[in-house]
Formats: sequence, structure tokens, C-alpha cells
Amino acid sequence: MAEIRNKNSATFKTWCHVVTIMSVIISAALFVIIAPSHIEVDTNIVMYSVLACVVASSLSVAAVNNVRKYPGVEERSYILPAFSLSYGVVTFFLIFSRIPYSRFVLISSFLVSIILFGVMYSAFRKRSRLSIGVVPEGGYARLTQIPGIDWRPLDPSVADATPLDAVSADLWADLSDAWERRLASYALQGTPVYHSKHLLESLTGRVEIEHLSENTFGTLSPLNTFMAVKRIMDLLAAILAIVVLFPFLLVVGLLIRLDSKGPALFLQTRVGYRGRPFRVFKFRTMASEPSGCMAGGAQVALDHGAIRDAAITKDGDKRITRLGQFLRRSRIDELPQILNVLRGEMSWIGPRPEAHVLSQWYEQEIPFYRYRHIVRPGITGWAQVNQGHVADVDQVQEKLHFDFYYIKNFSLWIDIVIIARTIITILTGFGSK
Repeated sequence: MAEIRNKNSATFKTWCHVVTIMSVIISAALFVIIAPSHIEVDTNIVMYSVLACVVASSLSVAAVNNVRKYPGVEERSYILPAFSLSYGVVTFFLIFSRIPYSRFVLISSFLVSIILFGVMYSAFRKRSRLSIGVVPEGGYARLTQIPGIDWRPLDPSVADATPLDAVSADLWADLSDAWERRLASYALQGTPVYHSKHLLESLTGRVEIEHLSENTFGTLSPLNTFMAVKRIMDLLAAILAIVVLFPFLLVVGLLIRLDSKGPALFLQTRVGYRGRPFRVFKFRTMASEPSGCMAGGAQVALDHGAIRDAAITKDGDKRITRLGQFLRRSRIDELPQILNVLRGEMSWIGPRPEAHVLSQWYEQEIPFYRYRHIVRPGITGWAQVNQGHVADVDQVQEKLHFDFYYIKNFSLWIDIVIIARTIITILTGFGSK
């Protein structure tokens, strides 16, 4: 949750490394003790296996620690995916590099690590409630309404803030001289002092738009290096997905044709990377898809309101077919967008692209709306796992706050959080219409 951690955070990180070492030692010891009864112990195999376990455990711990800072993250739910992914990647490397290793050591280290990490997390979680002091001047009221935090109002006579995990102040407000001196003292004591707006963003996962501001790299554009790496990862994952899922996609397409009249695929003009229109692929889920969705600028001018209304999927929309309800709830209808990822028009993760007619409407109503096109749109995104499907202007503005948070925190770690929460969204059907 933000960069703030309570006083147990340093201890938690130390114990994470202890868990890594303990799991490897226990696994190697078990191998040496059990192995003599039926096989000869090979020193090289033990050494390579131990090294692989150290790498896998370290990657797992790094992943869990890095995703902890994002709001809504329950660390316990990320332990199994993080360790499974890390050990899977390391095992894959060992197999294809033909390095000798012990399956027993890897599997036992994996199981021991999860058990020890889970026990340690449960123990520290009980003492993890944050205690944040609040300077009661300027815009602070909304911050104190966020649940799960021990908010403590301060006054300038409080000289010692070391029992607190952090102090919040509206640094854009006209603070009194007494408070400015006291905040400087808190910082010198080693207590973090945060701008209240920064905390509001970090604790809610939303960046509220007042003016365009640079991201954490000091620029309005995301880090180009990660964008290039992300594009390569998107392409490789899309190639693998299209090969593995092709038979399944054919079956879904056939079921759609049998369920209702019309083509299996639905093409819609949406606005993508850098504001460029493109055709998005989806499985058809409606008996009669919105005619305006395919519209260009000329058609929009003819009957803007009617086309816009047709492009919006409403609650309980009667156009949705029986099969379409399932496809929408499970998000299977989005799978043909793998083709858009292959073509470079989309990413697996990013702000969801809006229909061209809706995007034009939102740009007229919402300041800075176009800035969301600074990154490639995604099949899933931060707004989708936090808010679900929306179309009303007020809801879209709130959705934009989530999109801006993603752009500001554009990184591998927030993508990992989105992937994990997308799986939960698919299983629960959250936000579908």
C-alpha cells in the first residue's frame, strides 16, 4: 500500500530472505538424508538444484514484495501464483538448458517455501495496520475516510512522530509556519511525510485529474524501454495463445452461429494507441449488434445521439443472446482480440479501448481524456479489475482516474497484479454486462 509500510516492514523483508534460505536448506538436507537409501548422491546435481531453488525463491519473494504496494492487493492470494510462476520458469530453464537437477529438491523447496511464507505472512499480517498522522489543514478530509488505516489527527505541539508509520499533509495548502517547521522536524526524525494527494492516489488506485503531471520518471510519456519489452512479451504470449486456443476458438465460433443468426465475429471501430482508430475483434454476443459501432465520423454526424446510445451496453440489455451472456461473464468474447495484439494495435494489459463514437463524446465532456491513449489499449486493465464495465460520463471519469493511475505506475509489477485480479474477475464475472 503505497511506499508506506509499518514498523514491521523491515522485519518482514528480513524474514522473507530467511524463509528463502531455510526452504533451500531443508530441501537439500531431506534429499541428502533420503537419497542414500536408493540412489547415489551426485554433488553437482545437489549444487545445481540448490542454486535453482535460491533463484526461484528469491524471484518469488521479489514478486510478492513488489505487488504489495498496489491498493486492493491481499498478499496472501499472490503467494501461490508467485512461487508457482517463479519455480515454473526456473524448471523450464533447467530442462531446456539440459542442466542436471533434482526434481525432489525443487518440489520440496517449492512446498516448504509456500508453507513457511504463508505462516510468516499470517504472523506479520496481524500487526500490519498502518498508523498515519494527519495535519488537519487544507484538503485532508477525504483521506481520513479511507478505511483500514489508523488515522491520527495531529497538532503542531506534537514533537515526536516516530511512533507513526507516516505523516500526511496537504503540501499545496497554505500551511502555517508552525506546521511547516514541525513537518521539517518529522522528516529529520526519519518519519516519512507524504503529500495527501499522493496518499489518496496510492490508497485508492486512482489518479484524480486536476492537471497533466509527469509520471514517476519525470515525463508525460511512459518509460520507452518497458514499452518495448512489453511489446515483445505481448507478441510471444499472443503467438502461444493463438496456437493453444485455436481449436477452442473455432468451437466457440461454431456455437455462436448455432445459437443465433449472424457472423461469429463482431468488428467494431475503436480508438487505440496515440488516438489512432482501429478495428477490434470480438465474438458476437448480441442478436443485433449496435449499428453505430461501425460508424465513422460521417455517420456520427447524421445521428450522433442514436449511434452513441446503440454503442452503449446497458444493464439487462435484451440484445444479448443466451450464449452471449456466458461469453460476456467469462470474458471469452474478448479472446479474438489476440489478433489485435498480434497486429500491434493492442496489448494484453492496458486501458480498454472505447468505441470511436463514445471516445468522441468523452473527449468533448472530459478534460485530458485523450491522454489515456499514451499507451496501447489492453484486453484487460486496471480499471476493469477495479470497476468493471461503465458507459455513463460520470462513471467514465472515475474509470479514467484508474487508467491514469495505471499509466503513472506503468511497470511489470502492476501488470502482474492485473493478471492475478483478472483471473478472479473471470471466475466471479465481476463488472460484466
